[in-house]
Amino acid sequence: MLECRDLRYRHTGGDHTIGADFSLEAGQGVALMGPSGVGKTTILNLIAGFLTPQSGEIALDGVSLLPLAPASRPLTYLFQSHNLFPHLTVWENIALGMDPGLRIDSAGRGNIRTALGRVGLDGMERRLPTSLSGGQQQRVGLARCLVRRRPVLLLDEPFSALDRELRDDIAALILELQQELRLRLVVSTHQPDDAAALHARIIRLEGRPGD
Repeated sequence: MLECRDLRYRHTGGDHTIGADFSLEAGQGVALMGPSGVGKTTILNLIAGFLTPQSGEIALDGVSLLPLAPASRPLTYLFQSHNLFPHLTVWENIALGMDPGLRIDSAGRGNIRTALGRVGLDGMERRLPTSLSGGQQQRVGLARCLVRRRPVLLLDEPFSALDRELRDDIAALILELQQELRLRLVVSTHQPDDAAALHARIIRLEGRPGD
């Protein structure tokens, strides 16, 4: 179980406290919703370890994640911008999820081939990100998440740059992978339709000045 208990965080100079309290079993998802600036991405960054809460606990299966550096946490993060390197091929961008030095053994190469197939990018491993559509770039980012083989997946506005058809396709793919791999999914979004497409429980965030 992923637990985010009584999390509280206030940015330096901020006028409200960002808070969250929820738990997730394997295969479940939550969608953090609310207007821009309310703290959706901040909560993802707290879970990922890029920020430290002023109070509260983040734990997986009863073990606190707070002492762990971001790279040591059992999760993977698909950023809104995909974070693809334009000078690296699709294969290399995915391989970065396994080793920043791209030192991949035969088992790792097999995992990359499997991930490429799962996201529908077979045969595109030598292409550069600039030659891909927005939806294909999103699939590369998702494949990089898959090869990390972590039980928690964080998604920051994953569909914001996609048209409706691509949004539906990527949402269906994420849901399929979540159910197959029993991932715990935490997604930030402005759209109730996104939460519905991912079968995610909605958590509405409302920052209150002076909290």
